[in-house]
Amino acid sequence: MSTRRKNISAHIDWTLLGLFALLAAIGWLNLVSAATGPDTAVNWSLESMHGRQLIWLGLSTVITLLILKIEGEFFIRTTWINYALTTALLAAVLVVGRKVGGARSWFGFGGFGIQPSEFAKFGAAMGLAWWLAFTKGLHDLRSIIGSLAIIGLPVGLILLQPDAGTVLVFVGFIFALYREGMSGFVLVAGFTALVMLVFTIITGATTVNYPWIGPWSGILRFLLATGAVFTAGIFLGRSMTRPRHRRKLTRNLVLWAVAALTFSAVLHTTMAEVLKPHQRDRIHVLFGIEVDNPGANYNIRHARIAIGSGGLTGRGWCEGPMTGFGFVPEQETDFIFCKWSEEWGFVGSALLVLLFAALIIRIFFIAERQRSAFTRIYAYNLGGLFFMHLLINVGMVLGLAPVIGIPLPMMSYGGSSVLAFSIMMAVLLRLDAERFSVLR
Repeated sequence: MSTRRKNISAHIDWTLLGLFALLAAIGWLNLVSAATGPDTAVNWSLESMHGRQLIWLGLSTVITLLILKIEGEFFIRTTWINYALTTALLAAVLVVGRKVGGARSWFGFGGFGIQPSEFAKFGAAMGLAWWLAFTKGLHDLRSIIGSLAIIGLPVGLILLQPDAGTVLVFVGFIFALYREGMSGFVLVAGFTALVMLVFTIITGATTVNYPWIGPWSGILRFLLATGAVFTAGIFLGRSMTRPRHRRKLTRNLVLWAVAALTFSAVLHTTMAEVLKPHQRDRIHVLFGIEVDNPGANYNIRHARIAIGSGGLTGRGWCEGPMTGFGFVPEQETDFIFCKWSEEWGFVGSALLVLLFAALIIRIFFIAERQRSAFTRIYAYNLGGLFFMHLLINVGMVLGLAPVIGIPLPMMSYGGSSVLAFSIMMAVLLRLDAERFSVLR
């Protein structure tokens, strides 16, 4: 291990730090506006929502400065302690946690709350980085199983809360997995699974049209459609391949068909038996399927109206009528993007998305300049988390994704999210500052 450079500040990536700080600043100003109506004066009290958020930002700043003073090797050596601690908190919250919004995912401390799943992202990102650096990528069954276990343990505990929205964010680790040797076939399989998910939802929602078949009509329709597709694929494949490859192609297509049909059956059962009625309604509304609950699309409908009312350049700070008078639910957390869009319009919305894109691209750029495999993989994990949060949150308020409760980093109200992302960013900045040193 070579000697660490003493002047770490000279190697801090100030571009990344500046982008992150800018997001935090405009996010806080946006929260001030979210707590202020068009006809009310700004409340600068620390007891207000934005006052509490300011306290969390101050705490995050102090912790960031402390992390930048600690040698990067410390975080590598304590990876599994961090992973074990964050996983233990996920288990503990299931027993003694406070139930909020139907999920037992919070520890309550007076007027403040801590959400362990936000910090579990950090633990999983560090654990996966250590494991892939140790195994030198995804090149054998051992490395694959280990990676799945590292991700799967916190994901399983979060599902028990239940908090399906946070689980989707862990898909962001696919960036690191693909960079470290994951087969492109997995991406193809994932895209196929997504198409099947959409098709199963659409066919499963039409079961009322087939009372003589009952609740299995959706699956039967999907079986017929899938069977036709794979039958055509088999005949086409047999006509276009050499004789010695036809048997292998037929076998693979049959196995793929069996896996596809099994996956569809599981999805249909989950939609019908596992999801709650309001969750099914939200998913159906997303795909334009009529539901009996008139309030199922209330959030999305009003979110779109708020975004549209912003026009090209917006209504101005604290001047948005839809969000200012509370027509958009959860506008300070999950639907914070609506507040920004109504006040700053299309131009402001585009600039905010570009700012997030610049942050993510900068993280991936930092990843590729590393000598340390651990730092490279960790950076890809962090970039993937930011990407998934942006994709799901913005897609949700635009009606392109189901309403599942995902915060927009540094913009949405919530101390756990602010503190967790600040810690993750600070660790990356410190590790990157030591890129000229030899880390494992």
